Amino acid sequence: MGDPRGFIKVQRKESGYRALNERIYDYGEVEQTLNEEDRREQASRCMDCGVPFCHWGCPVGSKIPEWQDAIYNRNYAEAYEILNSTNSFPEMTGRVCPAPCEKSCVLAIHNEAVTIRENEASTVEKAFELGLVTANPPTVRTGKKVAVVGSGPAGLSAADRLNKAGHEVTVFEKSDAIGGLLRYGIPDFKLNKGIIDRRLGIFLEEGIIFKPSTTVGKDISEKDLLANYDAVLLAMGAEQPRDLATEGRELKGVHFAMEFLTQQNRVVSGKKVAAKDRISAEGKHVLVIGGGDTGSDCVGTSIRQKAASVTQIEIMPKPAETRSEDNPWPYWPTTLRTSSSHMEGCERRWALSTKRLIGENGQVKEAEVIEVTWDKDKNGRWLMNEVPGTEKIIKAELVLLSMGFTQPVHQGLLENLGVEYDARGNVKVGKNKQSSIDKVFAAGDVERGASLVVHAIQCGKDAAAAIDEYLS
Repeated sequence: MGDPRGFIKVQRKESGYRALNERIYDYGEVEQTLNEEDRREQASRCMDCGVPFCHWGCPVGSKIPEWQDAIYNRNYAEAYEILNSTNSFPEMTGRVCPAPCEKSCVLAIHNEAVTIRENEASTVEKAFELGLVTANPPTVRTGKKVAVVGSGPAGLSAADRLNKAGHEVTVFEKSDAIGGLLRYGIPDFKLNKGIIDRRLGIFLEEGIIFKPSTTVGKDISEKDLLANYDAVLLAMGAEQPRDLATEGRELKGVHFAMEFLTQQNRVVSGKKVAAKDRISAEGKHVLVIGGGDTGSDCVGTSIRQKAASVTQIEIMPKPAETRSEDNPWPYWPTTLRTSSSHMEGCERRWALSTKRLIGENGQVKEAEVIEVTWDKDKNGRWLMNEVPGTEKIIKAELVLLSMGFTQPVHQGLLENLGVEYDARGNVKVGKNKQSSIDKVFAAGDVERGASLVVHAIQCGKDAAAAIDEYLS
């Protein structure tokens, strides 16, 4: 423990965001940073609890009290080493993770949790500044070859671990750049893509082979993959978006959230998009359907594209401001979450279902919504009921569907491999992450369903350990 009385003497202090009237005109990261002394003081607040619930709450098992102590004592090499021991790229989770560790921090009982996520990001940046983050390729190679299909957080996490174990790892990515969800799913104002490129540079030095613009099943066949590699890891994510089955869905101006976000990320990176294909919110009344993080990203992107207005609706009721009795600490709080994007100018509405989209000359113009209630049936299942007479019309010249993802895309690689699926349509795996096909494993959203980046990282670690054992 850096300071036994730190949590008493020092209040929680967050870095905050750049000025609103500045950040909405660019795609630079919105979050600011504290200076080194402030960060040390925040680290001193960690109580090094006998039972570290923060460690329990972290999907990657970060040894949080240990590296907080190292920060306080200015031992940045040790802090980074501890962080990197459980997470291949803590600089990214330090920016985009919703921090379940902080929700489990003992100080969260009084809403004063240690600023773990911000401390994590700043620790890695300090380590880079001091030249502590360097390539460390394996000294011995096993002669075994592993193919990783997909370069999102699960694929990269597994690739790093397998490479460090001495196997030759090749990562295949269908997009033109490596990173998957991190690259094209998360806006630059949350995660600068230079952060990804910096880490990829280290992975390249360590010997990982990357093959972007390569679709497995098209550019390389499944048979060749199975013949040329000793093990194959599927890490393509859950890319099948939940659609909106309603009148007017076919109108122009109705898009899945990822179409919108991916295109804008490409534009920010300097890639050209034909005018006829451009999805732009400029001057339009935007309706975002879905209240999660992806919907929030659509809000922030629409505002930066100079939308006339942005409305975000959610079919579920508005969450409570504080925990309810049946949602106690240290579990994840099902409370209202407000992002930096929401603060930039967005109307949020809850318990609304979309009845139809209304168009003019084939272009969406409005949406008809109705209020809903949620009631339990005799078996305790929640049922949605429309409230008659509560229909309303919302202006909607661009509609972005952000209602989550249902499963991985079956058509193509998965169907050709013939893998089994679970009841939800995900790739079915055993405890060792192995699929129904010999030497084919799966990790991340493709096998557990859409979830957090940190869950994907841990799934990648688990799969890497299983593959290493399999190859041994």
